[in-house]
Amino acid sequence: MTRNYRQSGHSAHGARHFSRGRRQGGYSRTHTPRRNASHGDHINHARFVNKAVITEEVEVFTPEHRFTDFHINESIKTNIANKGYITPTPIQDRAIPHVLRGEDIVGVANTGTGKTGAFLIPLIDKVLRDKSECVLIMVPTRELAQQIEEEFWGFASHLRIGAVSCVGGANINRQIATLRRDPHFVIGTPGRLKDLVARRAINLSRFRTVVLDEADRMLDMGFIADMKYLLALIPEVRHTLFFSATLSREIESLIGTFLKNPTRISVKTSDTAESVEQDIVRTSGKNKIDVLHDLLIQPEFKKVLIFGRTKHGVEKLSKLLVARGFKASSIHGNKSQSQRERALAQFKRDHITILVATDVAARGIDVEGISHVINYEIPTTFDDYVHRIGRTGRAGKRGMALTFVE
Repeated sequence: MTRNYRQSGHSAHGARHFSRGRRQGGYSRTHTPRRNASHGDHINHARFVNKAVITEEVEVFTPEHRFTDFHINESIKTNIANKGYITPTPIQDRAIPHVLRGEDIVGVANTGTGKTGAFLIPLIDKVLRDKSECVLIMVPTRELAQQIEEEFWGFASHLRIGAVSCVGGANINRQIATLRRDPHFVIGTPGRLKDLVARRAINLSRFRTVVLDEADRMLDMGFIADMKYLLALIPEVRHTLFFSATLSREIESLIGTFLKNPTRISVKTSDTAESVEQDIVRTSGKNKIDVLHDLLIQPEFKKVLIFGRTKHGVEKLSKLLVARGFKASSIHGNKSQSQRERALAQFKRDHITILVATDVAARGIDVEGISHVINYEIPTTFDDYVHRIGRTGRAGKRGMALTFVE
């Protein structure tokens, strides 16, 4: 894909600078980097470069189980098969048996590795065995909550159990009305869950199973106090599942506080997925929007997610691209929930081919077939970079991540 593009000798500014940046950098693959919490401009640009190695043979994961091997309800197996899934991903293969045994787990995996199924499948089975069970799934963003709920309905089709997403930016009265029907699964962001507790719309003492998904991101977004407040309202004797892409000192502290003798499962191979080729695009002395334009008109840029830092900048860039004839839209914090959902749906269905987003808005986006991620503006932290580029190269496919640098 990218190799042909590089060798094409295309005369567009973007293509020339793309190639020049690659030659001038002279970078080799780096070791697993440590977390960098400084401003993005201070991140070593070598960390944005990771050449894909083209080989004739690709290492294939051989799971220990098939979905039919798991001791779960036959109707769940039917729903899994209807989704086209036969063999579990590494995190699913290793985590599901432990969750079925009721063990606390810490799951460490790159984004896009199927961890949602790793906890939903066994927990749906748990609820079917005991309808008094209630599961709380805490996540950092509304997009991720809605993604998990969408996955839930696929796995739980025709099983007569329900779920609700409790997130900010959506009608709280509708959420309260659904909560009154006592759904077995509540998926929510810390802020909205805390609000619902204050309104006495949800009683957390009923929940004996808790999932903390993307806990590292919740920590980064300042939700630690809300997380501790909410978990203090849940019985101490509980089943806790903890998923994170990174394990910092703060995360280890959370694990020690929230979990009891957890089983640790790590299928993470590196900070950034090996399936994502990464490179830089030097824009010094050029009109940045023109460089972007020249990249986007290349045929291999089929479905592109572009990241900016600010809500205003993302909206402005989206409008500039539309004015230049591209099928583009944006998602950011100033957009209403319905606007964000509409833009995401259009992107999924290829009604638009370019989506411009901020980091927070894009968290949890799981869209098939994203060919390229472009960091139009350097992310604030390297962790943000990892999460950005994880939107491409998913489910065994290859992807490309480009970062604009001056």
